[in-house]
Amino acid sequence: MLDIAEELTRWVEQGRDFAVATVVAVGGSAPRQPGAALAVDSEGTAIGSVSGGCVEGAVYELCQQALADGETVLERFGYSDEDAFAVGLTCGGIIDILVTPVRGGVYPAALAAAAGGEAAALARITEGPAELLGTALLVHPDGSYEGSLGGHPELDRTAAGEARAMLDAGRTGTLVIGEDGSRCGQPLTLLVESSLPAPRMIVFGAIDFAAALVRVGKFLGYHVTVCDARPVFATPARFPEADEVVVEWPHKYLESTEVDGRTVLCVLTHDAKFDVPLLELALKLPVAYVGAMGSRRTHQDRNKRLREVGVTELELARLRSPIGLDLGARTPEETALSIGAEIVAARRGGSGVSLTGAHTPIHHDGPDAPAGRIGSVA
Repeated sequence: MLDIAEELTRWVEQGRDFAVATVVAVGGSAPRQPGAALAVDSEGTAIGSVSGGCVEGAVYELCQQALADGETVLERFGYSDEDAFAVGLTCGGIIDILVTPVRGGVYPAALAAAAGGEAAALARITEGPAELLGTALLVHPDGSYEGSLGGHPELDRTAAGEARAMLDAGRTGTLVIGEDGSRCGQPLTLLVESSLPAPRMIVFGAIDFAAALVRVGKFLGYHVTVCDARPVFATPARFPEADEVVVEWPHKYLESTEVDGRTVLCVLTHDAKFDVPLLELALKLPVAYVGAMGSRRTHQDRNKRLREVGVTELELARLRSPIGLDLGARTPEETALSIGAEIVAARRGGSGVSLTGAHTPIHHDGPDAPAGRIGSVA
């Protein structure tokens, strides 16, 4: 439900009653991953999605029922071979949906944290005793937590520790606590939703291709910074959709700014005096993606210069150059699309090939993909 936190926070502020249906587990080719949510208020307004349309109508009715009776329910939806028009997932997958009326507790604080871009994890019981279903903890990065999973202090401490570990990894998924009754009397399944500040995209080179890439980056959910050493080109007026426009030598800015394992670096300058010191540093950093624009001749010359300053072959292997997927792109917008597609493929573990005729999964569990069930904690 944290994926629609901004809208739900407004509902909380307006005093609306609402129920939220959240995907808590998936099997097969399900269209949405754990954490995806649909919310319905007391006036029948709906936001979000749990299936891309397959079972939205039935889930909408479950939300209305939860608002009426105040009960949390867990429902499974899957494909029906006997009746193609039955409620089910025509893609052949199975999803489990937890439907919860939201009335106080830690939910408003969790939604506010996610809407405000703060790091937080929401842990909810999705399988276990009926009286505990839907109980929740809000876990902060320092390990502190709010709420309770039914008044069991040891259970709360255990769940908070596991949720914090998933938050540190930026993962959303389910886990089992208390297997064989070792901690809380019987196994409990928890959905942990991790909410983190938007990942960073840093675009080096204030050119027309950068303006298009800023738009793609924002569309993909990145906090986008444009950096260029030339003040006449690096202006907010030229990049109105960027979160930041920085006038600085690229390598000096990269030395001074914070990056992490989700950061993507796009080098569009294709000028050796900028590229070489920048890439020399960038390829040593633990970031998700480093790509550089230029022709194949530029790429070969750049690699030669990078080797001369001590960049290793292992580090060079991380460089995506020429940047982007082979879409035949020519315009800035087409080129930005090819770069964005390569970033998504790298993030999700995709191959970049056409799905038509390919014998590959449509959905991949890449390093940043939301997780399904991830095991148990004794």
